[in-house]
Amino acid sequence: MSPHAPLDTLTFDLDDTLWDNRPVMEHAEKGHYAWLDESLAAWHGTHLDRQGRYSERFPLSAYQARRLELAQRVPLRRGDFTWIREQALTELLEEYGLPRSAARMWAAAAIDRFLDLRHRLSPYPEVAALLENLRGRYRLAAITNGNADLTRLPLATHFPVTIAAGEMLAPKPDARPFLAALARLGSIPSRALHVGDSWREDVLPASRLGMRVAWIDIHDDPERALPAGVYRLRHVRELPDLLNRLGSLSSD
Repeated sequence: MSPHAPLDTLTFDLDDTLWDNRPVMEHAEKGHYAWLDESLAAWHGTHLDRQGRYSERFPLSAYQARRLELAQRVPLRRGDFTWIREQALTELLEEYGLPRSAARMWAAAAIDRFLDLRHRLSPYPEVAALLENLRGRYRLAAITNGNADLTRLPLATHFPVTIAAGEMLAPKPDARPFLAALARLGSIPSRALHVGDSWREDVLPASRLGMRVAWIDIHDDPERALPAGVYRLRHVRELPDLLNRLGSLSSD
């Protein structure tokens, strides 16, 4: 890959790249499970004495452990986090004593609650203006392993292409989500730069394909050696300066 090839395409990871995902997920994780427990208690009424409270028999840690076990049991679906969550809830609810139809109904309702909470997020303040400026100069795509649905967020207007890698059963670091995004944008790796925070899921696969990479080093790991074509940023707000530098190189 020539370091001077002009860029025409930018692909972006979402979680922890365009917003801080940790507090979002902590709130959604606890919130939807508490909602399920409280709703089941109200629905069961007098049956609580016989079955006990759902959260007492299956605390949040049991739900988290079941998700990990499911990912090992059904490796093809390991990156489809919404499916993993709903299937784990369905199994636990059946073990709690609900008929399968009721277990599926309550699991689906809890996942709806989770997804509602999961999308109550705030991108970094600079992101909307940054993307608005970039989409006039580059082809843009989002590539995510998470279950954030861009169509539920105002940022969707900036991305003509979105790849939900887990739902296509090829989560990053698989190369296919990157290749799918580039194909849909009509670009090639040597003319593309990927922006993401994960060394394993963003930097390595994109770099191996011949893309350049803006690594958002949120964990401050200055000792890590950078391969050619990989650039360390502390925050996505630094991306325009990097693109200006790369543009200067391509015009030399």
